[in-house]
Amino acid sequence: MDTAATAPTFRDATDADVDELVALVESAYRGESSRAGWTTEADILQGQRTDPQGVLEIIGSADGRVLTVERDGRIVACCQLEHRGDHAYFGMFAVSPTAQGGGLGRIVLAEAERQARQVWGATEMRMTVISVRDDLIAWYERRGYRRTGRMTPFPYGDERFGIPQRDDLQFELLVKPLS
Repeated sequence: MDTAATAPTFRDATDADVDELVALVESAYRGESSRAGWTTEADILQGQRTDPQGVLEIIGSADGRVLTVERDGRIVACCQLEHRGDHAYFGMFAVSPTAQGGGLGRIVLAEAERQARQVWGATEMRMTVISVRDDLIAWYERRGYRRTGRMTPFPYGDERFGIPQRDDLQFELLVKPLS
């Protein structure tokens, strides 16, 4: 196999990428297609995970960007990076279900951390994860993130974030020093 052809390339998303990015995020977290990977939220949330307007807002933000990852000419992963003073926020992380389990997520996370440190001088990366996602939190902990115990409520009743299938959802803040 030609490794140069399969190596991921990174770039900032543009408005032209919005539909493909929304489809990628949805496929990684919601519906039956998400069950092909391990990041599915299909058992705890139904409905949408994001929408074109939300992705466009991130792309157009002066303090944010969507890091897009391509392999063999197609978008296979993405993440949101937002500059918030001394720290950066990491969100909207998605890897195509068919590309999960092969190390691509680790590569994307490391590149996001590198860019936050080098471009913005961020000393810490922060993210929020649904607190009942033990497998996902464990994955981040293996990469140096620590649980803070600081919770924020899930936006019940706002279907832009999905339709909860249980009543105990909340977000926990995870942090990692970027030294």
